[in-house]
Amino acid sequence: MADRREFFASSLKMLCLCAGGGFLTALALQERDKYFLRPPGAENEERFLSLCIRCGLCVDACPYDTLQLATLKDAAQQGTPFFEARKTPCYLCDDIPCIRECPTNALDNTYLKKEKGVFEVKMGTAVVDSANCIAYWGIRCEACYRACPLIDKALKIEMKHNERTDKHAFLLPVVDNEICVGCGKCEKACVTEKAAITILPQKFVLGRGGSNYVRGWDNKGEERLKTAPTKDLPLPKQNQKALDYLNTEDL
Repeated sequence: MADRREFFASSLKMLCLCAGGGFLTALALQERDKYFLRPPGAENEERFLSLCIRCGLCVDACPYDTLQLATLKDAAQQGTPFFEARKTPCYLCDDIPCIRECPTNALDNTYLKKEKGVFEVKMGTAVVDSANCIAYWGIRCEACYRACPLIDKALKIEMKHNERTDKHAFLLPVVDNEICVGCGKCEKACVTEKAAITILPQKFVLGRGGSNYVRGWDNKGEERLKTAPTKDLPLPKQNQKALDYLNTEDL
């Protein structure tokens, strides 16, 4: 189904090109890989697109006019909801009306029942541009930090000695990716001409450690160690050349 939608969308853009209209041509040539942010509960893009019927009820339900429906000129698929944090962030409503009004569960309604509710969603994660953040220049700001609804959790201030002046301290914003929900309030509050802290979809910025690594200090990691299979696992072959190198006296 997703492939068919992609085909029809691409065909429509080709028709726009063939029509010769300058305006339509400009729309058709928009970059497809430009990022966009989805409403709460739409973390899995493939699942979301398979269930979203483009009804716009989530957009109507948003009391802050954060959400909008994508058009041909937007990166998101036409008719699907998205938002731009720099213009209007998500204000993390306690009752999450956008999810509540979704008729197909495209916006995962399990968040309505979770203990922390909207503070468990993952719309994206904040990324600080240290080259252009004025806090990294030595200017005290804290605008993004003060705007964060999860202050001192998702966004913290880290003090660092200013070696250039040897008298002052840098007060640097630091993001905890595991707690940040990607609401965009920090990006909206940023005082620089172009925001030096930006919300990006997690798939663009977060890596994946892999199942073969375990964080021993984490409870989930401890549970994995207890249940991990230890029998009949093939042992790695010893590399004699590597062993000789490690045991050499030249190191």
